Amino acid sequence: MYFTGFADEASPSLDLQIKATKELGWSNIEARSLFGKNLGTISDAEFETLQEKLSEAGVSINCYGSAVANWANPITESPEKSYAELRTALPRMQKLGTKLIRIMSFAVPQELKPKAWELEEEVVKRLQTIVRMAEDAGVVCVHENCMNWGGLSYEHTLRLCDRLASSPSFRLVFDTGNPVFNDDYSKTPLKKQSSWEFYSKVRDFVIYIHIKDGRILEDGTMKFTFGGEGDGDVRRILTDAFSRGYDGGISIEPHMNKVFHDPDANVNERLSYENYIEYGKRLMALVTDIRKSL
Repeated sequence: MYFTGFADEASPSLDLQIKATKELGWSNIEARSLFGKNLGTISDAEFETLQEKLSEAGVSINCYGSAVANWANPITESPEKSYAELRTALPRMQKLGTKLIRIMSFAVPQELKPKAWELEEEVVKRLQTIVRMAEDAGVVCVHENCMNWGGLSYEHTLRLCDRLASSPSFRLVFDTGNPVFNDDYSKTPLKKQSSWEFYSKVRDFVIYIHIKDGRILEDGTMKFTFGGEGDGDVRRILTDAFSRGYDGGISIEPHMNKVFHDPDANVNERLSYENYIEYGKRLMALVTDIRKSL
């Protein structure tokens, strides 16, 4: 088992992302924002700089937190943007020794969510292309239960697993916090998802875990918290995972001072850095406590 995290939540600066990682005693980063772009869109010169800085620091990118098929890529639009990102990113991942790429399953416009099952064939067809590209490169796609087709309910995610998990290049990353604020489209009437229920239904396919946590306030907004202090069932999920022999990565995504897909978020860089460090320390303490209890 190893710790890692979306270090761009510590700072947009690569140097500070590396510094935060090393301050926590970790040696991995889940790379998302690099030089204000991502691994699939940075220039060749920026990629060379990335390689040099990581090598000098003894830090690796264990997972590329890509934008492939994510919340900014609607199923109603062409998938070419996602394919293009892969064509550039995969050779770079090979050079870095990065074996995991976080993907999603395309955003579903709000008006189409009640009949999202009708989109299954198109979603699967696109993901088959993505998974095939990754498999050819020796990379594993880990699908996140986020704001995408597969994230509409655990039933949607299981359907993706039924259709795609015959490939060794399709597995799941489970995010503990996303169900807290996402509606469950397998339920009538709609209600928020349960992190524990979602995880317990899909855990056989989970090879990677994102730690995010929070709770819905009375005004309907999401308040993000330290892992284990919200409604994301973090302790219960990690306890179950460890009891089942889980030995994969645990990646922090605090969201407490920065929400990556909210460009208007007010971010104080010093506080973001300090929060990232505190979040990582608290998670390590929680994991130690859980493991002692098993």
